Amino acid sequence: MLVKRFADAKPYEAPNHRGVVGLRLQGWEEGGPTNQWLGYSQFLPGGGAGPDATPFEKVYLVIEGEMTVFVDGQETVLGPMDSCTIPPGEVREIVNRSNHVCKMVVVIPYPPKVSA
Repeated sequence: MLVKRFADAKPYEAPNHRGVVGLRLQGWEEGGPTNQWLGYSQFLPGGGAGPDATPFEKVYLVIEGEMTVFVDGQETVLGPMDSCTIPPGEVREIVNRSNHVCKMVVVIPYPPKVSA
């Protein structure tokens, strides 16, 4: 078992994100998960990500606040304990339209290993 304390979480930069601080809770370390990593994102009012797509799926879980997710011209507002899966290749944009910080957990698989 690998225990990591929130106080020890390290920040990370996510491409095409704005107004956010991301912390890596689990992943990318010896003894950590082997299939995916776990991030914690704190989006300021007006903060967000995209529009863009990735070659892997993502799972978002809103812990506090709300996040608006745009996919295929439709918008969905996620509130506390709401979650969604974004499939590989799906273009999405997320925006915190509220005046409160949106706190989200993000689960993302590791990229495929490249054989030599």
